Parts: sequence; structure tokens; C-alpha cells
Amino acid sequence: MAKTATRGRRKAPARGKSKARSSGGGLLPWAVIGIAAIGGIVAHDHWKSIQPMLARQSTSITRDTAEPRPVVRKDAPPKQVALAAPTPKVAVPQPQPLPPAAIPTPMIQPIKAVPPSAPAAVSQTGTVAFGYCGQGAHINCVGDGGVFWYKGEKIVIADMASPVVDQARCDGERRVAFAAKSRLLALLNAGPFTMNAAGKAEPSGAPRVVSRDGRSFGAQLINEGLARKPGAAGSAWCA
Repeated sequence: MAKTATRGRRKAPARGKSKARSSGGGLLPWAVIGIAAIGGIVAHDHWKSIQPMLARQSTSITRDTAEPRPVVRKDAPPKQVALAAPTPKVAVPQPQPLPPAAIPTPMIQPIKAVPPSAPAAVSQTGTVAFGYCGQGAHINCVGDGGVFWYKGEKIVIADMASPVVDQARCDGERRVAFAAKSRLLALLNAGPFTMNAAGKAEPSGAPRVVSRDGRSFGAQLINEGLARKPGAAGSAWCA
């Protein structure tokens, strides 16, 4: 009796579970129907935004179906890749050096002979002491009334002519020659004097105009009667 009562108590919960299961199985279809109805309402309200998404999805599915994918065979040998033939190197021509440009040679013009110009007047100042010329070398000395040596050069006074002692034709001419020689020595030793060239030097001497302070020695000797102008007659000293 005790076992029978215990069994009866245990079976009671089992019947309660079966009732719950039967009630839960009946509600599930209604829940699915409700969700589908709500989804349909939402899709209808948002159909304009959902339609492009469905079109893109259907396009991608159609493209995947239309393009068959190649079947890869496991036993297929690997593809052989043709190696590109090496490109032959083209020799780049080296630039050749340009030849040097020809340098024009200027034409040589013939040189015209220029005639020598007349010598310019040479001015020289003398400041040495003079004496009478003797038998030795003539350096600074007086030879006669119109000739003297200055530093070894024979000078002929160009603007006068005086008698020469050794060539005198009479005693009067000889006396004048001695007087002119003595007077010229005094003039040369009186101080510095100037000599200006009066022509080209010749074996007979270098013609010079000798002066001091602008006054010619030849003009002084002529005024004193000890000389005459060049080219005048010389017989007046022998009367």
C-alpha cells in the first residue's frame, strides 16, 4: 500500500509537464506568423530603400551563377612560363671629337720704308774747364778762334768764321787768330753755356751754335772784330 501511494505521487508531476509541452507547441506557430506579419509591414513601409539592396544581391548571385569557375585538376602539370629572350645590347656610338677650327692667318702687310726724319735740334749744356789744345789727347780744349773739343768731341762754331793761327797769310791775320782763340777760351770758362745742333756731324767737326743767356759766342766775336760771318772774304785781315 505504501509503494502504491508513492507511485501515484510520482506520476502527478509527469502529467503537468506534458501539459506545458502541449501548450508551448501550440504557441510557436502563432509567434512565427506574428513575426512574419510584422516583417511584411516593415518591408512595405521601407520598400523603396530595400529594393536597391535586393537588386544588387540578385545581380551578384546571377553573375556567380553565369561565370563558371575553372576546374583545377590535381594531376595537371604546372604551366610552363616562357622566359623572355634577353634583349641584345645595342652599342651606342661614341661622339667623335670635332677637329679644331682653322685659325685664320692674318695677311702680312709689306712694311713701307719710312725715310729718316731730320734730326731734332739737340741742346746740350757745358760746365767744364777748358785749356789750349796741345800735343796730347784733345778732351776739353780750344784749338783756334772757332774750334774747340768738348768731352772728346770736336765742335765747330757754326754762326761765324775766324782765322786759324797755322794758316795765317800775314802777321795781322795771325794776331787776329791768336786774339780770337784767347777770347773763345775766356767765354767758355766764364760759366755754363748751351750748344744747339746746327747740322749733321762731319769729320771736320759737329756744327753747333754756342751761347749763354741767349747771346751767341759767334755774334760776340763778330762784333769784336775777331770773326766774320760764314762765307765772307778773309783778305781784310791782311791789308
